[in-house]
Amino acid sequence: MAKALLGYVGGSDPRVLSEMRRLQQRVQDLESELIRMQAENDALSAAAHRGDSLLDSIDVSKAEPALA
Repeated sequence: MAKALLGYVGGSDPRVLSEMRRLQQRVQDLESELIRMQAENDALSAAAHRGDSLLDSIDVSKAEPALA
């Protein structure tokens, strides 16, 4: 059971180890993105409760053009 919890899948096949590392990195990337989005959401919620205009919080230099 302990081997299963540690990601042991029956051998040290380099392809399996590489895939496991890739998946672990992907999980870390997604967790980081989730934390960033939660912080952004919290900031927007706080701004909305303060009565700040959402237009003030938009960074015009990063804004995307409207679709025609």
